[in-house]
Amino acid sequence: MPYTQQYDSPVGSILLIADSTELTGLYFNSEKYFARYPAAMHEKKETPLLHTVKRWLDIYFSGKEPGFTIPLHLSGTNFQNDVWSMLCTIPYGTTVSYGTIAKQIAAKRGLSRMSAQAVGGAVGRNKIPIIIPCHRVIGANGSLIGYSGGLDKKVKLLTLEGLL
Repeated sequence: MPYTQQYDSPVGSILLIADSTELTGLYFNSEKYFARYPAAMHEKKETPLLHTVKRWLDIYFSGKEPGFTIPLHLSGTNFQNDVWSMLCTIPYGTTVSYGTIAKQIAAKRGLSRMSAQAVGGAVGRNKIPIIIPCHRVIGANGSLIGYSGGLDKKVKLLTLEGLL
């Protein structure tokens, strides 16, 4: 059974979802792909893991790199999981382009090229934003394009990390 908690952040209310060992979702209440669970399918409960996630977020929103990882459950296609894993390697306070990630995925898979748009589709379906830092992915020309939680949140997160 999934466990849920609300977290009030500087960028709005966030729904945290976890099983007994891993974080499975982090959703802005206004997000395009917001998780919807009938009440009978989850339990509102602060588990040790959800307490740790809230501590991670408190540190992050104080303007610091948390310095520890959260156990994550990536539940997507192989391609999506590859992209999300790649996002986890983007250091705090830096950005990378969709095209750069596409090149890295292509090299990992032994392909001559990969579509940046395909990468964008996977990035946009990230179920654990902030912790899987999809907000750090930008357009080739440095433009701030795409963010399922809204560009205003992307701007706030990048500003918090000293990038804007």
